[in-house]
Parts: sequence; C-alpha cells; structure tokens
Amino acid sequence: MKTSIEKKNDNLSLIKVIFLVFVPTTILTAVYVLLGHVQETIPSLLLFFALALVILFPFELAVVLRASKKEFGNYSVRSAFANQEKPNWKKTLLYGSLLFGFAGIVSVTVGPLENLLTTPISNKLAENIPVYFDWNNMEYLRQYQKNILLLTCVVYGVLNVFVGPVIEELYFRGYLTSRISSWGKCAPVIITVLFSLYHLWLPLQNLFRICVFLPAAYIAWKEKNIYISMVFHCLCNLFSTISFIIAVFTV
Repeated sequence: MKTSIEKKNDNLSLIKVIFLVFVPTTILTAVYVLLGHVQETIPSLLLFFALALVILFPFELAVVLRASKKEFGNYSVRSAFANQEKPNWKKTLLYGSLLFGFAGIVSVTVGPLENLLTTPISNKLAENIPVYFDWNNMEYLRQYQKNILLLTCVVYGVLNVFVGPVIEELYFRGYLTSRISSWGKCAPVIITVLFSLYHLWLPLQNLFRICVFLPAAYIAWKEKNIYISMVFHCLCNLFSTISFIIAVFTV
C-alpha cells in the first residue's frame, strides 16, 4: 500500500521535542494551579479543560499547522500524517478495540500496584493540596449546582473523549514521532514516555499510562496508522468519562 503523504522535513533534536512537549503543559498547569488557588466558582475539572481549550490544544494544533504550511505550502494537519498509509478501517477498529481490552487488564493489575507504591506520596500531597484539585472527590463536587455539574460533564465529555485525544494523537503519535524517526523502534517509546510525563496535573500515574499507551503507540508506528492509537485513546477516555459522570450523579 502506498503512503499517502511523504515526509519532507528533517528530524527534530530530542531537546526540541522535549521543549515542544513540556512548554505548553507547564504553562497550562501553572495557570491551572494559580487560578484554582484564587477561585472555586467552577469545579477544577471544568477549569482545567477550559484552560486546555485555550492554551494546550491550540499550541499543539498550531505546531502541526505551522509545520504543514512550511512543508506543504498550506495550513492543514498533513504534517501529522508524514509517511502514514491509507488506513484499513476494519483493522483499525479491531486494533483499537483489542488495545482497549488490554488497557482494562492493565487497569486491574498495574494500576492498583502503582497506587500502592505511590500511596506515601499521594497522602503527602493530599495534606498539602486543596481538596478543590481532587477530581475524584465526588462529595466535594456535589456541592456545586446541578447546572454547573452538567456543564462540567458536557465539556469534559466533548474535550476529553474527542477533541483532546484527536489533537494529542496528531501531535504525539503523528507529528512528534515522525520527527524522531532516526531513533527507529525507540521513537514510539520515547514519545510515549514524554507523553506520560507531560501529564503534570496527574503526576502519579506514569507507570500505568506508559504500560497502556506503549503498545498502541508501537502498533500505530508499525502499521503507519495513527488512527489506531486515536481510536484507542478515544475509547479509553470515553470509559473514564462515563465512569466519572455516573459517579457524579449517583448519590
């Protein structure tokens, strides 16, 4: 099968890739923490995704658009599909579903183990971080009016299930992975580790994220089809979002 878009640019240095990964997420996290300390008008989850919509996602999308303009002469997401092949959608959905099943296994094996190992750190953080920032504290969340909770769930659903995963996959598994192709099979590993660490707002789940996303990243890289990781990412976030919404509205 022929590739749909041929890569035209040179590789990025690892230092520049690290810069592109951590600058936007550091700014986002800093603003999120600052605003969260001075207001509690809206839930922290809603605040975070509102900031992601104006800081994180535009930055990542702008990098891809700018690269496409430089490489192909117009603003598009083509630079995220460098050397990608036309997807076989049945195969894509199958891979995505199987990877989602694998993620479920990891969530009941690696997840609890990591939670156990990080318990001393999480307890220490809980003592020093306001309860406002705890997305899992449903009792605290239910103090907000129902219309605010409904808005939070809608925004969370749209941005966490669709917008976020699509932009992140274009950025990480598409654009950034292809720009360190000189690292060969290590490229998806490097990007997966950086992707996990970039979640500064959820710092204690790195082992789980790496174990879950590495197979998806490698298969997407091997098959030259980032739609595989995109489907997988959306399914994972759909599950977590539905679980969150059920927990919020179940007394």
